[in-house]
Amino acid sequence: MAVSMRDLDPAFQGAGQKAGIEIWRIENFRPVPVSKSAHGKFFTGDSYVVLKTIALKSGALRHDIHYWVGKDTSQDEAGAAAIKTVELDAALGGRAVQYREVQGHETEKFLSYFKPCIIPQEGGVSSGFKHVEAEEHITRLFVCKGKHVVQVKEVPFARSSLSHDDIFILDTKSKIFQFNGSNSSIQERAKALEVVQYIKDTYHDGKCEIAAIEDGKLMADADTGEFWGFFGGFAPLPRKTANDEDKAADAVSTSLFCVDKGQAEPVGADSLTKELLDTKRCYLLDCGLEVFVWMGRSTSLDERKSASGAAEELVRGLNRPKSHIIRVIEGFETVMFRSKFVSWPQADDVAVSEDGRGKVAEKFLPLLSGNDCAALLKRQGVNVKGLLKAAPAKEEPQPHIDCTGNLQVWRINGQEKILLPASDQSKFYSGDCYIFQYSYPGEDKEEYLIGTWFGKQSVEMVFELIHVIFHVICESNIYQSLITQQKEDRASAISQASKMVESLKFLPVQARIYEGNEPIQFFSIFQSFIVFKGGLSDGYKKHIAETELPNITYTEDGLALFRVQGSGPENMQAIQVEPVASSLNSSYCYILHSGSTVFTWSGNLTTSEDQELVERQLDLIKPNLQSKTQKEGAESEQFWDLLGGKSEYPSQKIGRDAESESHLFSCTFIKGDLKVTEIYNFNQDDLMTEDIYILDCRSDIFIWVGQQVDSKTRIHALTIGEKFLERDFLLEKLSLEAPIYIIAEGSEPPFFIRFFTWDSTKSAMHGNSFQRKLALVKNGGTPILEKPKRRTPVSYGGRSAVADKSQRSRSMSFSPERVRVRGRSPAFNALAATFENPNARNLSTPPPVVRKLYPKSVTPDSAKLASRSAAIAALTSTFDQPPRENIIPRSLKVSPEAPKENPATNSKENSMSSRIEALTIQEDVKEGEAEDEEGLPIYPYERLKISSTNPVAEIDVTKRETYLSSEEFREKFGMMKDAFYKLPKWKQNKLKMALQLF
Repeated sequence: MAVSMRDLDPAFQGAGQKAGIEIWRIENFRPVPVSKSAHGKFFTGDSYVVLKTIALKSGALRHDIHYWVGKDTSQDEAGAAAIKTVELDAALGGRAVQYREVQGHETEKFLSYFKPCIIPQEGGVSSGFKHVEAEEHITRLFVCKGKHVVQVKEVPFARSSLSHDDIFILDTKSKIFQFNGSNSSIQERAKALEVVQYIKDTYHDGKCEIAAIEDGKLMADADTGEFWGFFGGFAPLPRKTANDEDKAADAVSTSLFCVDKGQAEPVGADSLTKELLDTKRCYLLDCGLEVFVWMGRSTSLDERKSASGAAEELVRGLNRPKSHIIRVIEGFETVMFRSKFVSWPQADDVAVSEDGRGKVAEKFLPLLSGNDCAALLKRQGVNVKGLLKAAPAKEEPQPHIDCTGNLQVWRINGQEKILLPASDQSKFYSGDCYIFQYSYPGEDKEEYLIGTWFGKQSVEMVFELIHVIFHVICESNIYQSLITQQKEDRASAISQASKMVESLKFLPVQARIYEGNEPIQFFSIFQSFIVFKGGLSDGYKKHIAETELPNITYTEDGLALFRVQGSGPENMQAIQVEPVASSLNSSYCYILHSGSTVFTWSGNLTTSEDQELVERQLDLIKPNLQSKTQKEGAESEQFWDLLGGKSEYPSQKIGRDAESESHLFSCTFIKGDLKVTEIYNFNQDDLMTEDIYILDCRSDIFIWVGQQVDSKTRIHALTIGEKFLERDFLLEKLSLEAPIYIIAEGSEPPFFIRFFTWDSTKSAMHGNSFQRKLALVKNGGTPILEKPKRRTPVSYGGRSAVADKSQRSRSMSFSPERVRVRGRSPAFNALAATFENPNARNLSTPPPVVRKLYPKSVTPDSAKLASRSAAIAALTSTFDQPPRENIIPRSLKVSPEAPKENPATNSKENSMSSRIEALTIQEDVKEGEAEDEEGLPIYPYERLKISSTNPVAEIDVTKRETYLSSEEFREKFGMMKDAFYKLPKWKQNKLKMALQLF
């Protein structure tokens, strides 16, 4: 349905073109714009049209239109607002959802636009009322209802208005009282306090006292006595009974009506299905508290207005509840509307959202000429204006996490976990399950991320093999046995990870990650990540032996094909795939090896950056062999022979679900039943410490657990996340293997708080939600708790449009605030030895760059700088090619608990590494000697520690570490003194305690 701009009211010209809220008041049956300064100010005698425009991540705009009807407005004026809403929607493309809002019965979505509340004022314009301008303060009584948004309604100032079930606010000239009904929840009380703050700021210029009164508490304090004094003294309150409106709402059953010439005719049907709705008609779906108006795509503007009028007539009937009218267009139905039907198709050809159209354009624009593309999109009903411009470069996702921390990895083997050495902690097997623990610096303490990674190949590959061998999958005892083993391994991983989280008092973030759905945070932590086929666990080996299936576990000398992917050296992966031609993809580069033969293959759609990643991963998978470069379309016969011959293969990049608009839900979980309520236009204050919340970003699910949640509910956090994915409340087609994060209040990671405007002091406050907010309100809205400021921020890694080329990995770069453990992995030693021998190394990879291995905060004098420059120049002169940055594969920092590498390996292979290490240690010692405190004697560590049998007398026992020599200090603490004293005090003490120096 198209609408001519000539038919559009002039007041709506240019509406909905940018994100935000626009409001019009109906005056003489015409819309008149309301200034932004008056947004949220409504009069009981007026009707309003409210347009909410949201800018989606895709760049498209989404619209919601509400028309608000005051309790004293006329029917004609309310009807004008309804008609103008239909006109506005038609002008915006006929896709908006339209809501009828009745004063005192507004939807939560509407109220969320005007947080903390709206308090309509008496008066009006078109209705003939005059706006009341209060010259003297009038004592008023309000009732507040709502856990997430507050519905405020003025009630008669009388004792009979009070009840045990609700929150009441008594606004007097000098003091505001909040009366908390005994049956009200903590969350409702906390939300009502936001209304108290609003009244204080709006009607008292922020200057008046606040008092909280508890229902049932007698005159035990002056505030309580003063409150009841306004009502003539204390007296018991009667119990509330269900009112007529509640009974009427319960009595209405769901009914479907077809609108014909303005009349609603019942549709006789045993059950509601999508097939009952005709695109050429309008329908009413009466659900009691909601009445939906469904408008077919082929209906005219007049028919839609007629249907809206029929809905107005329906809700004005006798014994009706104050129903919301929600109007939806065919193809753009809300989740709530679709949920009323027994069956609703998952995919609808008519429904092509802006997001979907954008994807269509993105897919076909590069493949068609300008005229062909425009013609195609025009036939699809897309406005092609501006689409033919060059698409902006895609921004790389950022990990939003400090990537310079400590990493430990364990492989699950039945009921035990095996700690992996540094050289293997980025090498996973698809048939196994793993636990990883990552610690990194937070604002004022060390933060932890503990996660489980589940390989998928042990199920998928065996599934396919059994299908080939036994033909009957579901009845195969072998298959069921393998599934059972996989479930046991996963259950063991989750259980042991949960124990690790519990041992740290539930403070770490917990993550559940499946192979193939890893988030950017995971890849940025591991940096150079490799997934091999097969498994190393006893369970995997046992089942391979029992079933006599071929062992697909990776071997260095066997035939293997790896797909290389990632966005840069800080985020690159090599995934082993089936060694057949159909596994290739024009959008990726590959490594193929068989014995001593190594090929690298580059698809036609890859970039020079992609090809550079292949060389980096090649140095990790096959560091000592010369590779043969293959370009797509110019491959050798030997290459195809290894893959078993040519075949068709795809060219589209493999992508996981993109992050979509985020949605926040509060949830209740009772006896395995999950119920959720969406919170619109959410902010940090919506997170109540007594509750569990779900933040749904489609690609990731976050479960936020408040401090006051009881332990019995807390342990079900992962189950809540899994059930949320199963239920798919927003019908987003969520992947059951989407990453789930469990986040404890007070330990929110950066990649979670980025969805909010975050104030960390609020999370650090103690008490329930009401106590916290009461303290804030009484203190003028300022947090009573001060936390230390964040230390110098470190880079979150990753690559953006303007990448920091000087950024280094954990073992090669330093922040002044970060401790690093110096060491070399076998991969580094092997690579260094390779560069010592130009004939052995992969000539396609440039040599590494030697970097200083001490904090940048240490500034050497000119003599030291010249000495080091000369030494490094002499060292790099052994290379046959000029150095290039960012070539050495990343070597992760290892916890002191991890197995240390044996330095007594092949001396030739370690010669370069030893020379670099020796140079670095000598430089650090020289710098450290100048940093010793003057006048302090030097004592050996064995005499300084607390348990010493020969302790030193007359020393400052609070500063034992200061008496160590620079060499011994560096040996014990793994850093120089200047780096140690830049750490926060709590961390200094933690390190000293570990060494018995505190």
